[in-house]
Amino acid sequence: MWISVVEDEKTLNNLITKYLEKEGYNVRSYTTGEDALSGISKPTNLWVIDIMLPDLDGFSVFKEVKNHDKNVYTIFISARNQDIDRVVGLELGCDDYIPKPFLVRELVIKVNKLLKAAPRHAETIELPPYKIQLDKHTVLENGQPISLTVKEYDLLAYFAANPGAILSRTDILNKVWGYDYFGTDRVVDDTIRRLRRKLPRLAIDTVYGLGYRLNKEELRAAFPKGYGCRISRLHISFL
Repeated sequence: MWISVVEDEKTLNNLITKYLEKEGYNVRSYTTGEDALSGISKPTNLWVIDIMLPDLDGFSVFKEVKNHDKNVYTIFISARNQDIDRVVGLELGCDDYIPKPFLVRELVIKVNKLLKAAPRHAETIELPPYKIQLDKHTVLENGQPISLTVKEYDLLAYFAANPGAILSRTDILNKVWGYDYFGTDRVVDDTIRRLRRKLPRLAIDTVYGLGYRLNKEELRAAFPKGYGCRISRLHISFL
């Protein structure tokens, strides 16, 4: 697997690279945003992006990376340690955020969590007229791809894994954004609003005072009687 590291501090860049290579990954390292964009077309499974770069900021690099491959994993790192950077990064759709200073081993653990998770047993979930392709991390409507951010996709997969269940904002935050997420729970409402707009035929009900529920009637064909399923962050497996 290939990882691209965008970090202008050469000592830290080299340290991250050595740790990841020791873990068995192939690593490309860049010290500026422009250098990173020059390698954007090269196959990459995960990007580690410093927000504070000498030319382009990390958010700009992230957007270009996602324009090229919306399914690639991304982790932001930053020395500014400002809550707003964390919130903006997560709302843009990054998979994790680490403030500096940090132990490089912590970064390696987060990378492994994303790239070395257990494989999925089910490759497709049918939610007519939508189809979730778990192996490709994409959603189709009548064969045409629907553009979703990483968190929009993760939230949809979480709903699909729990048909008819009432999911509180806290449940959703913990499972989709992670237990270490620090920010307002309004990000859940905003993401659901975008899902409803992009997938208007999907029935996500608001259960006032409790949370949200994917209308079970819409999923009878998707989950035959007798089947169960579970989700661990992004990965769904049938029981």
